[in-house]
Amino acid sequence: MSKNKKQNISVLGTPISIVKKKEKDFLSLTDMVKNFEGGNALIEQWLRNKNTIEFLGVWEKVYNPNFNSLEFEGIKNEAGTNRFYLSAKKWISTTGAIGLVSKAGRYGGTFAHKDIAFEFGSWLSPEFKLYLIVEFQKLKELEHQQKSLAWDVKRLLSKINYRLHTDAIKEYLIPPKIEGTRQVPMIYANEADLLNMAIFGMTAKQWKQENPDLKGNIRDHATPEQLLILANIENLNAEFIKSGLDHQERLEELNRIAIYQMGILIGSSSFKKLKEKHNKQLPPEA
Repeated sequence: MSKNKKQNISVLGTPISIVKKKEKDFLSLTDMVKNFEGGNALIEQWLRNKNTIEFLGVWEKVYNPNFNSLEFEGIKNEAGTNRFYLSAKKWISTTGAIGLVSKAGRYGGTFAHKDIAFEFGSWLSPEFKLYLIVEFQKLKELEHQQKSLAWDVKRLLSKINYRLHTDAIKEYLIPPKIEGTRQVPMIYANEADLLNMAIFGMTAKQWKQENPDLKGNIRDHATPEQLLILANIENLNAEFIKSGLDHQERLEELNRIAIYQMGILIGSSSFKKLKEKHNKQLPPEA
């Protein structure tokens, strides 16, 4: 978890770290107790509570297929006795739990999935839990706005370059004699699919056949990285058209450029997989 980028929220003056684990948010219980009397001891005190054990057990049974229910029953039966002791590490190692994470070191501590962290917050103080949820929701709304803005900007950029691209098609590929006839949309469709093949490895029709239940088209479901590259290669294709390159030459060159740019954007390991996928033989020119 230390390799993941940390986020922070402030709850009643207490900074609380949030990390991602398998795309799920985990909040630091260690941070949550910093301004409470008892500090870290409160986490183990909470874990000794029978109601806490029952809640954690139900959560794990819902989300963790590898949860050791037999060991859990043993822990639950002991909970409430004077000799009972439970730490986050013991809970994880004994039951195979995934809702809590305990890590040693300077940047370690006890982290909990947001569902469990909210439950712990309620045990600490109803007021603290309320503000914890409010600040967490603010963070998620901000993330959503940032992602939407980034996607919208890239989509807009794609549309602007698409206009430049179609203008080049109109000026250089559509013979005057057929302009305005039913053959014109076919030329545009072929050029659109040239770009689809270069970056997605399939035509719009092929994508629709493989995804019959999805609304929209192949570009509506593209990643921000794909849309950014699409905007780039649309502009390049317009220049290639002006230079007189034929359909197959442009397809191969744009495909090479798309693979290279995607490699820069998504990193070397993912790039290798992408390159293997696109190294298949490109279809011959119709």
